[in-house]
Amino acid sequence: MANIKSAKKRILVAEKNRLRNVAFKSSIKTAVKKAMSLAAGDDKAALNAAISQVYKLCDKAVSKGILHKNTAARKKSRLTLAINKLAK
Repeated sequence: MANIKSAKKRILVAEKNRLRNVAFKSSIKTAVKKAMSLAAGDDKAALNAAISQVYKLCDKAVSKGILHKNTAARKKSRLTLAINKLAK
């Protein structure tokens, strides 16, 4: 454990940020799973809304510094490829 006051504060801030990042990444994973489950069905409107939600969350994570831009692009690309594969 740190002895210096500013180092103690940094530990607390880092933990708060880590929890926020974990929660945000979890919401992205949940949205991806929802989109994949909708891809198996026939409801195109719901599927498009789910894909839009995943894209929105990924872009928001990039702007907040939670994900790297290439990571977000990779997630979006893999989701699109998987959904197109299921659609065939």
